[in-house]
Amino acid sequence: MNPKKEILIVGGTGFIGYHLAKKALKKGWTVTSISSKKPKKIRYLPKIKYIICDITKKQLLKKKINKNFDYVVNLGGYVDHKNKSKTFKSHYIGCKNLVQIFLERPPKNFIQMGSSVEYGNLKSPQRENFKFNTKSIKSTYGKAKLLSSKYLTDLNKKKLFPSTILRLYLAYGPRQDINRFLPIIIAGCLKNKKFPCSNGNQLRDFVHVDDVVEAIIKSLNSKKGVGQIINIGSGKPKKIKNIIENIRKILMRGRPQYGKIKLRRDEILKLYPSIAKAKQKINWRPKISFEQGLKSTIKFYANQ
Repeated sequence: MNPKKEILIVGGTGFIGYHLAKKALKKGWTVTSISSKKPKKIRYLPKIKYIICDITKKQLLKKKINKNFDYVVNLGGYVDHKNKSKTFKSHYIGCKNLVQIFLERPPKNFIQMGSSVEYGNLKSPQRENFKFNTKSIKSTYGKAKLLSSKYLTDLNKKKLFPSTILRLYLAYGPRQDINRFLPIIIAGCLKNKKFPCSNGNQLRDFVHVDDVVEAIIKSLNSKKGVGQIINIGSGKPKKIKNIIENIRKILMRGRPQYGKIKLRRDEILKLYPSIAKAKQKINWRPKISFEQGLKSTIKFYANQ
């Protein structure tokens, strides 16, 4: 009999971490989660070993991770990006600490969750082979993610450390924190309140959390994906105003105040990826249409 696969999910109490852990348990894997806080009630899973630890504290982290894992997925990092120091340390120093601990006993694959903000202001559809200037990236979060990607790709070249970077666009779905775009709009419409928004002319790319989890699972077992940076999105951008109007139509209420929130000067109006490389390297493409995903997401928040 094959021994159970062991997976370590850093950030296993978060939105994507919860859905990944649930899928891994379904597959019969042993799941360990590392996060700085205990899971919220809606994201608690009974069969998981939860370790509470700050990944920026290397010595403490070393004590907590005292075994081998088949797979490591890094979804960790400080969510509130207003605190620049915490953001940088958790997303870059935290990633480095984890990798250095696993250098001596590497997993079959180390998945790093990257971000579309690593492209800065480059034109869409954004491709993984784009050459760009780090100075064009304004946010601390974007810089930390990009430095992590660079660190991992260099390490793969020099020491063959098995890592794959998934550069994620906007993930959505049930159990997401209420301070994210779709939950904010859904909540505003459910309460039939006036709520401020931008003019809504931006194009954004949304990918359902179940599709994101599928991309992670496929990457874990893909030899072609090792050492690669791969975009994860739908490749079909949506206009923000159309999404808000769709939610209003489904719920038959909601009073958005368009133009109340001014766009930032440096705001990118069109932001979406090419996902050709994901199809080629990890045999992945999104299966859940935005219409289908949006309806199930609205249903979840309506029942809360």
